[in-house]
Amino acid sequence: MIPSIILVAETGSDIPRHLAQCYGIHLIPMHVAFGDVTRADNTFSPEEICTYYDRTGTVPRTRAATLEDFEAVFQAIHAQHPKAHILYLAYSAAASSSFQWGQMAAKGKDYITCLDTQQVSAGQCLVVLQVAKALQDHPEWTPAQAVPAAKEIIQRTRMCFVIRSLGFLRGGGRMNNAAVLCSNLLRIHPCIEMDHGHLRSARKYQGSMERVIPRMIREYAQRFQLDRRLLWLGVTPRLSPSARRAAEDTAWQLGFQQIHWLQTGGVITSHIGPGSLCMAGMV
Repeated sequence: MIPSIILVAETGSDIPRHLAQCYGIHLIPMHVAFGDVTRADNTFSPEEICTYYDRTGTVPRTRAATLEDFEAVFQAIHAQHPKAHILYLAYSAAASSSFQWGQMAAKGKDYITCLDTQQVSAGQCLVVLQVAKALQDHPEWTPAQAVPAAKEIIQRTRMCFVIRSLGFLRGGGRMNNAAVLCSNLLRIHPCIEMDHGHLRSARKYQGSMERVIPRMIREYAQRFQLDRRLLWLGVTPRLSPSARRAAEDTAWQLGFQQIHWLQTGGVITSHIGPGSLCMAGMV
């Protein structure tokens, strides 16, 4: 069956490849710069981000999808499906210039609609996949029906993540050595929330990640009264198996009926570092 609406998102959404293929979601590459070498996200293991930092003491720099990236994907889709409408569900415009380039590539093309998901990583993944499932359930939908439904899903999505170590913030020039040393000695882990597309430091937790993660999940789920039907959990490289078990056990105890895992890609790994966890749900 020829789709009437085709979804597009950036690789920074960290949508698992098999699900992107299942729903026919087109992923536009964001980029990561290792010194003078820039590579497309999703073409290398995120573990390479960590080993690069271990070796150099600096964090790879992330770069948005370019105008040329968007033009190439939009043109290819339109050439193959000229009657289809393209719905681009973007990485947070407040966190990247990617949305700006996508809008420029879509300018003058009435078969493309651009929406800012106000999310990154697991949050954007959740939005895109929920929209994909809605389109699958309603193949008769036109853009006039799909766009408001997508906007409602965006408004209902919540996401936060907890960072294991502040070393990446130092390596990226966002925190000084003394602050990092103090935080590491005291085992302080900041919790970052997505707030209307902005990454906001919400609170700090102290202790091991095995203790911090369950506390964060419980507090966040209860504060926003997250819908217990679905939860996404995302991990950066080197999160311990025991921390993962603690996260999943806590989610089951809270009554979540579906728990899905994703591996973060190069973009969000470059920002929050190894051993971190994010969660995304809906209100």
